[in-house]
Amino acid sequence: MKKSSWYVILIVCIVVISGIFVWRNETGRSLVKKQTEAVIKFDDTRDLDWGDDFKVVEIKSYPDGYIHKAYFYPAKSKEPRPLIVSLHTWSGDFTQQDSIANHCLLNDINYIHPDFRGANHTKDACCSCLALEDIDDAITYAIENGNVDPEQVYVLGVSGGGYATLSCFMKSKHKIRKFSSWVPISDLIAWYHESRIRENKYADDILGCTHSENGVLNEQVAIEKSPIYWETPVEKLSGSELSIYAGVYDGIQGSVPITHSINFYNKVLSDLSVQDSSKYVSDKEKLLLLEHPKSLGEFGEIGDRNIFLKKEYKNIKLVIFKGRHEMLTGFAFNDLIDN
Repeated sequence: MKKSSWYVILIVCIVVISGIFVWRNETGRSLVKKQTEAVIKFDDTRDLDWGDDFKVVEIKSYPDGYIHKAYFYPAKSKEPRPLIVSLHTWSGDFTQQDSIANHCLLNDINYIHPDFRGANHTKDACCSCLALEDIDDAITYAIENGNVDPEQVYVLGVSGGGYATLSCFMKSKHKIRKFSSWVPISDLIAWYHESRIRENKYADDILGCTHSENGVLNEQVAIEKSPIYWETPVEKLSGSELSIYAGVYDGIQGSVPITHSINFYNKVLSDLSVQDSSKYVSDKEKLLLLEHPKSLGEFGEIGDRNIFLKKEYKNIKLVIFKGRHEMLTGFAFNDLIDN
């Protein structure tokens, strides 16, 4: 074989090997990207195979006669059992995956997963008076049709469900023992502008649920649908607990900055006329968590996650943990029923 032929073969081999390395690197980067996207996905609207234990029920809304659905599991025990009301996320409805459901089934806890006017992009959704009445009607249905201990009714949700949980805390007519709100939205005006910066779909959703026209946010309706602007039911905290949880990296690896949780917590304390400044999250603490996320003291853990900041006043609690836009499901479930 001629010497020139060997050179050609050598060059071809180098090109092929280089191509293999490039393909492997691109494939690896693609895989990492997909894995990262899978990890940070939170507004999961996929349907769950609910099995035979969870039944779809129809509930008539009191104000307008609207029929909304829910997945419902009545406890099988002869003794009264707790009720967990699990609220769907921003883009979901009652059919979406809910990791709390299996915990309730395994522990024989009454469970209901109501639809409250569906995904948050219409005027009747997004914690409107009608949507909140749907949730109250679902709680009534579960109490009347399950073997429920009325002293152990719990409400929880993550993301848009955390937003709905804060709203229920402010306006529900029911006696709820504990509200557990994870990475919630509390201020639609702030979240609209934050979502615009991130160029995600939630900004357009907010326009859709606030009667906004020509791409201009209707701030008055946004205020009417934002629990941070509502009057705190001070008397409710004498018999109910409110716990707010936020992953410190949310807003970076997620779409809802931790300021929504912090500002709502501070607002409730202000409405309670709390004078002890150490009970509030200070501006300095807020900035440290936003700029240099790390633990601001020895606060222990929730699940296997370090707590970066914990504030408490009587029956209200704020926990900023090492995490992103998520709910620690096992901890959240146990935290409700282990009282």
